[in-house]
Amino acid sequence: MLVRHSRASVSFFPLAAERGQMARKKQTKKQLTHISKLPVPSRRSLAGDLRKYMDVCADKLGMVPNVVRAFSLRPEKLRTFIAKYNELMLSDETGLSRLEREMIAVVVSSRNHCLYCITSHGAAVREISGDPVFGDILSTNYREANLSVRHRVMLDYAWKMTETPWLVGDTDRAVLGKAGFSDEDIFDVTDVIAYFNYTNRMTGGLGMMPNADYFGQGR
Repeated sequence: MLVRHSRASVSFFPLAAERGQMARKKQTKKQLTHISKLPVPSRRSLAGDLRKYMDVCADKLGMVPNVVRAFSLRPEKLRTFIAKYNELMLSDETGLSRLEREMIAVVVSSRNHCLYCITSHGAAVREISGDPVFGDILSTNYREANLSVRHRVMLDYAWKMTETPWLVGDTDRAVLGKAGFSDEDIFDVTDVIAYFNYTNRMTGGLGMMPNADYFGQGR
């Protein structure tokens, strides 16, 4: 049955949707009441290089990630964090794509129930893949995703390395190799997994909350 709408009724629904989105955004911001449960230094108190980095984040991302603000309590550790993140997640000197690295981040964070990293890296998966559903499936149960053999093997390894790392052995590395991962790729996959197990525990231990902006990105 074809339902016809008047001009008034057609215009009403977008307005209602906008009001709903605004209400949800206000509610989300109300729920996200802190950056970290430890003190967060003011930007004015930080050294020039860190203020500049935050300015670059605000310019490119439209925000300063809360993890950056939280790590600024220990400035030298923030510099180490930035250097490692840039080398690991943004470098082109690896056989792993940006999307693959973000997929690993989401699956590791899912196993660790890390709110911050599921939210932020789930947003990255949505944006890089162009698929608003994919990131949510990975964060809930990656086994239900429509994955290539390469990605299934990669994420199975990420899950096992996170859940039961003492059970990982030659068989697991052989499975990765059979799926097309070089020795260097296996090193890089393991590096990404290890890194996000670290960041998951830091964000959980410090009580970090994700930026509200992440929740709507790539939707």
